[in-house]
Amino acid sequence: MRVIIPPALHSYTEGKGEVSADGATLADVLAVLDNRYPGMRFRIIDEQGGIRRHIKIFVNQTQANGIEESLNPTDKILIVCALSGG
Repeated sequence: MRVIIPPALHSYTEGKGEVSADGATLADVLAVLDNRYPGMRFRIIDEQGGIRRHIKIFVNQTQANGIEESLNPTDKILIVCALSGG
């Protein structure tokens, strides 16, 4: 499935804004991405296994409730990082 990566994480994906990964759940997809791009999962998932507060993940334009959400092979995943400033 297609995974859209936010610019803040492009350094992990070798500059790619879109990658592909397979998995039955969001957790599976994130594990595949972390295997391929080490350190990426830590930027998305906190120490308790939840999605970090400044990260939103959408599956087919619907916000994911957690990483155990089931996926279909044709799903599109969008990872969004919150912006901040001063």
